[in-house]
Amino acid sequence: QVQLVESGGGLVQAGGSLRLSCAASGRYAMGWFRQAPGKEREFVSATSYSGITTYYADSVKGRFTISRDNAKNTVYLQMNSLKPEDTAVYYCAATRSTRRYSDYDGYDYWGQGTQVTVSS
Repeated sequence: QVQLVESGGGLVQAGGSLRLSCAASGRYAMGWFRQAPGKEREFVSATSYSGITTYYADSVKGRFTISRDNAKNTVYLQMNSLKPEDTAVYYCAATRSTRRYSDYDGYDYWGQGTQVTVSS
C-alpha cells in the first residue's frame, strides 16, 4: 500500500504563488488533480518516474510546473500566477504507467487532498 501525503495548500491572493508537495515512496509516475465544489475532479499535471516526461492541462500550462526529487520521494507542483478559478482541493496520485495520465481511473493510489484558495 502506497501512502501519499500532500502539503503546501493555503490561501493566496490572485497573482500569487504556492508550492504543493506530495510525499510518496516507490517507483511510480505521479499526477496532480483538483476538485472544486460542485465540479468533477480534473487533471492538472503528471510526470513520469524519471521526471523527464511531464504533462499539463491547458488551463495551467505556462503557470504550473511539476517536478520531483526521487531522493526525497517527493513530487512538487509549483503554481504561479494563481487565479480564483484555481481554487480547489488538490490531490496527488500515483500510477505505474503514464499511459492514462489524465484519467482519474488511471491512478492506483490517492492522497487525502490539500485545499488551495485563491482570493480575487
